[in-house]
Amino acid sequence: MAVVAVDSNFPRSPRGAVKLGRTLVAFVTFLCFVASRSHGAYTALAVAEVVITALFFLLYLLKLDKKMGWLFWPLADIFNSVIAALFLLIVCLFAIIIKTNNGTLAGGVFGLVLLVLCIVDAVLLFQKISLDGPRGRNTPAK
Repeated sequence: MAVVAVDSNFPRSPRGAVKLGRTLVAFVTFLCFVASRSHGAYTALAVAEVVITALFFLLYLLKLDKKMGWLFWPLADIFNSVIAALFLLIVCLFAIIIKTNNGTLAGGVFGLVLLVLCIVDAVLLFQKISLDGPRGRNTPAK
């Protein structure tokens, strides 16, 4: 039976707090879009963001990024944050501009808050990684 190590400091770190915030804001965005019966693309983007961000949070919390060294996880996380920010910008601006009802408007506003959290997450990650340095096992992912 394999014992999984838990990084109990990660949720209290700036990156952990941003990941938790992203997950919660994405879930609120999802609820707003579902409650207002918005277009399926709005809902799909919000639920995808909840799932992907929660998976990255678990990856770092359980230190699986160190066990699965075949991928440079911080760089994958940066790509996820940047691509999510681009999709959120487009979809949430459409939701705000079209504004079929107040729920769609609220979902669009929460989506823009989520966009800011994605950018903050990418910047925090980018500050911690070095693309030209060695990729040892001791490279911090937080």
